[in-house]
Amino acid sequence: MTKLLIAALALPLAGCISFGATPPPSLLTLQPATPLTVGATQRATPGATIAIMAPSVPQELATQRVPVRATDTSVAYVKDAQWVEQPARLFARLVSDTVSTRTGRVVIGDREFGTDPGARLTGELRSFGVDAASSSAVVTFDAALVRSSTTPLEKRRFEARVPVAVVEAGAVGIALNTAANQVATEVADWVGR
Repeated sequence: MTKLLIAALALPLAGCISFGATPPPSLLTLQPATPLTVGATQRATPGATIAIMAPSVPQELATQRVPVRATDTSVAYVKDAQWVEQPARLFARLVSDTVSTRTGRVVIGDREFGTDPGARLTGELRSFGVDAASSSAVVTFDAALVRSSTTPLEKRRFEARVPVAVVEAGAVGIALNTAANQVATEVADWVGR
């Protein structure tokens, strides 16, 4: 009888227990402006590949939420805006696809890098969100490129800003996708020269 009474008292509490935040109605992702051709075979001579690593990120980007820089010293997040995975991985995949389509180079993953140590691109994704002061989506990437084992490290900063009419999930997602594609295109052209 006691067990039945405890179960009956716990039943109304079951609706109050939550194991995570309620997900937004939809999740954001990045799509390349020029996607890879399905079924195309790529070949590379030894050492002619490029490995593109997921960039490091500051703590404000180590989440699936979309940051808004309200001031130089404060960050908020866009309501109901969430990426399908962390921005660093989405951005690395976008850059990989863009480098492959614009340069024709075979892009390999970091696990394959040891088998064919060609060029290597890494860096830091410094901004990937909204700047409230300028009402724009901002993507800033500090790239680091080693073209071969005998060449010095090259570093370069890339940045794109795209206006955002309203700071809400849909508009911000579109603007960040556009800005990320602009940066990826500039990175691909730099890698390809």
